[in-house]
Amino acid sequence: MPLVCLTDFEAHARERLSKLTWDFIEGGADDDITRNDNTAAFRKIRLRPRYLRDVSEVDLRTTIQGEEISVPICIAPTAFHCFVWPDGEMSTARAAQAAGICYITSTYASCGLEDIVTTAPRGLRWFQLYVHPDRQLNKQLIQRVESLGFKALVITVDVPVLGNRRQDVRNQLDLTMHLTQTHLQSTKERNSIPHLQMSPISASLCWNDLAWLQSITRLPIILKGILTKEDAELAVKHNVRGIIVSNHGGRQLDEVPASIDALTEVVAAVKGKIEVYMDGGVRTGNDVLKALALGARCVFLGRPILWGLAYKGEHGVEEVLNILKREFHTSMALTGCRSVAEINKDLIQFPRL
Repeated sequence: MPLVCLTDFEAHARERLSKLTWDFIEGGADDDITRNDNTAAFRKIRLRPRYLRDVSEVDLRTTIQGEEISVPICIAPTAFHCFVWPDGEMSTARAAQAAGICYITSTYASCGLEDIVTTAPRGLRWFQLYVHPDRQLNKQLIQRVESLGFKALVITVDVPVLGNRRQDVRNQLDLTMHLTQTHLQSTKERNSIPHLQMSPISASLCWNDLAWLQSITRLPIILKGILTKEDAELAVKHNVRGIIVSNHGGRQLDEVPASIDALTEVVAAVKGKIEVYMDGGVRTGNDVLKALALGARCVFLGRPILWGLAYKGEHGVEEVLNILKREFHTSMALTGCRSVAEINKDLIQFPRL
């Protein structure tokens, strides 16, 4: 049977992948409350369609940080794509390039940055950074990323320490022992010395450090992991260029709001001064529409990209993206939206308490 929705890809990936890999991808923190809320929260929002509008032509295009994308559905940073497909992030990058969307490459990518760029040279790429305690290492990596043509630097802020991921503990998964951080080394270094192990993440990172990061790069800085108006206001104050509303797929602090529930607060706080995006729980075209109606510039997909990758490599990722794109097109047409700019809060309603 053909796979016709994202949950079909989820079921296929669960059958295909080992238990250790599946648990690593799907696991949340503690009781998985936030992980499950991420998808459930979308189901509580209802749509208010408008009819008798000419929707014979529907334009899905938009821009992020001044760059055009074909549809407001992009790829979030997730680690170790080689866990689910041999070509790993190279396949993901090719799929993103073919789709005309942005792919945020993770600090913990399992392929080298040069390989990712070479395999998809025309793709729109941002780089996600876990800030290392050693400033010099951060500087070297950021300069390398900039020289390779990445267009933005995405700083993940919600991992001062690792969340309590019980399934990984039960499975005795020790990433520091089994995984490497290949892109922190040049090709020459990778051929001559052992791969670096996963590097530590700085627990001391604070708002004042953003000025130093801004001083060493021309790339716009996006903060990933903001959930409150207070931090959103500080982001604006510190001259960042964007926010990704995210709870890390429910993998960090459990019992925080679902991303879609936190979105409204963050959008209101920034007052249109910077772009706001979101990830977490997006599974249908209606979900994309709801996120944009609440003020997101675009959404980023995490787990569904890995499900597609597990199915058929880059072609599986392309299928996931195409399904969601078609669903989003249908959602727009059936609510009377002819362009992304026409999507607004009037299209949605929340349940009465």
